[in-house]
Amino acid sequence: MQDTPLQKSELKKSCINCGAELVYAPGTTELECAYCGHTQQIPPSESGFEELELKPYLEALGTASHSETITMLHCKNCGANQHVEENYKSLHCVYCSTPLIIEDMYKEDWIVPGAVLPFQIDQQEAHRRFKKWVDGLWFAPNNLKKAAIDPQNTKGLYAPYWTFDAQLYAQYSGQRGDYYYVSVPYTTTVNGKTVTRMRQERRTRWTPVSGNVSGFVDDTLIKASQQRSGVIPQKIARWDLSKLQDFDSSYLAGFVTEKYTIPLLEGHVESNEEAKKIAHRWVRRDIGGDTQQVSSLNMTLSEETFKHILLPVYISAYRYKGKRYNFFVNGQSGVLSGQRPYSFWKIFFFVLAILFVLALIVLFLQ
Repeated sequence: MQDTPLQKSELKKSCINCGAELVYAPGTTELECAYCGHTQQIPPSESGFEELELKPYLEALGTASHSETITMLHCKNCGANQHVEENYKSLHCVYCSTPLIIEDMYKEDWIVPGAVLPFQIDQQEAHRRFKKWVDGLWFAPNNLKKAAIDPQNTKGLYAPYWTFDAQLYAQYSGQRGDYYYVSVPYTTTVNGKTVTRMRQERRTRWTPVSGNVSGFVDDTLIKASQQRSGVIPQKIARWDLSKLQDFDSSYLAGFVTEKYTIPLLEGHVESNEEAKKIAHRWVRRDIGGDTQQVSSLNMTLSEETFKHILLPVYISAYRYKGKRYNFFVNGQSGVLSGQRPYSFWKIFFFVLAILFVLALIVLFLQ
């Protein structure tokens, strides 16, 4: 593998006018100063993001050419590894809000991201959607509604994922099933008499088949981080990867970046399982008919490449009676998902009010 220059991922960018920190403005290709309004264009990349050859990395070769050392903070409560700048406003874990101690910072190597999907909605919009969702919740505790008022509780995070590409080839054998219908007599009772009638019943005609399928598997997305709780739900874990940009640390300015905790090898194993599912879908489509049975499938992958990518999500963490609840907003699409607590007393008084109204109705009817 040919070595390429490292692209440093230092996140702090200073304003040339006032020296304040520049942060990425979601939905743009600009850095923005919150104090004087100065903007700075993020230069477009001319090289295009690179797909890294998988085999040398799995053999622990070539990693030095695309890795670097970054400063990390580890959350002892939920296990998340986060790159947080020394001057970041709130040193709290994005997932669980546990305070992070700056003295616990340590250096660690990572595979430099090959691409990043920039935030398309800003914190205010993400918080507005979160607040609207909370306001619409029945029986939500008052403390939750108060927590939803403060935008600082909603933080932007770049979550790490692996993507895998490969040429897939699979040989298979099985059976093709084609439906046909036959007329079958049955008896029923009509006006107290037993009569015989006919009805159509479906049958399946099975034909042995064998063959092969091949094609390109593009961007199999595999989660690259794992926490003991606060996992990003599948409902919002859908991004348009065609909008990926070449990695530039400017897009990370003002946001927290999480380091992968699921190693490349483990991610590759999971991607192979996803590739098998894809192969099964291709085989069933190739067999055709109305239904299919796949008795054997031998799959091989070649020309395998991968990328380490960062995807945007807003997270709000909230504690109620000792239990943590997380709320997530997709930083690209704005789709929201979250857990919610219930107020026992609100439910209790609601049921009590219903019983009171029913008692009044009964008294009125009597």
